[in-house]
Amino acid sequence: MGNRKNNGTGHTDVQGEDRSLNAWNDDDKPRERLLRSGARSLSDAEILAIMLRTGVPGRNVVELAKDILAFVGNDLDRLARLSVRDFMANFKGVGEAKAISLVAALELGRRRGRSSARNAVHISGPDDIADYFRPLLMDLDHEEFHILMLNRAHNVIDSFCASNGGVAGTVVDMKLIFRRILTYSASSVAICHNHPSCSVLPSREDETLTAKIKAACGFHDINLIDHIIIAGHSYYSFSDEGRL
Repeated sequence: MGNRKNNGTGHTDVQGEDRSLNAWNDDDKPRERLLRSGARSLSDAEILAIMLRTGVPGRNVVELAKDILAFVGNDLDRLARLSVRDFMANFKGVGEAKAISLVAALELGRRRGRSSARNAVHISGPDDIADYFRPLLMDLDHEEFHILMLNRAHNVIDSFCASNGGVAGTVVDMKLIFRRILTYSASSVAICHNHPSCSVLPSREDETLTAKIKAACGFHDINLIDHIIIAGHSYYSFSDEGRL
């Protein structure tokens, strides 16, 4: 084996085989290409490399980015589900700082999707409800239960997370839910939760909870328009299935 040297990127390589991005032509470097041609000109791996900033021992930053994408089968939805612990446990040399940067950047992307959904303030059916909540719920590894509040014109007043829990379920406090719904004087509500298992079919507990909320809505003269279950890109609508 040849002599090893430090290449200035925080790791050592065999002499004569500089794996750092400093050895690349400027035309090939992700940051330089972004400045020259814009972010859309970059591959997923190159964008991820910019987020990572530096490589790890034995892998330059682009190679590390490709390793991470290969781990999730080049599926950005799966990438967004990885936690700080996942990044640190599965990629040698990726420490807490890198992992936190990645998770924060992915969360920002998720919130952008959520912000876009908020601009579609009119709810005309199950597709609109699913589109509203999908950016927020589809990547989670635990269940969350959300309430969407609407006025008489079916425009969104606001939404809130009523409960979050484990992989298999969450506990919902009916008193807290309706205290907030009544505070906003909502005329209609939709409820939505996710299934981390990616199965869209409702459980017996989902059916029971839907019936309880529908009964409580009726007592307060509020219309329950749907219960949506988000499972990845798919969803289940109680209304579409004639179960409301």
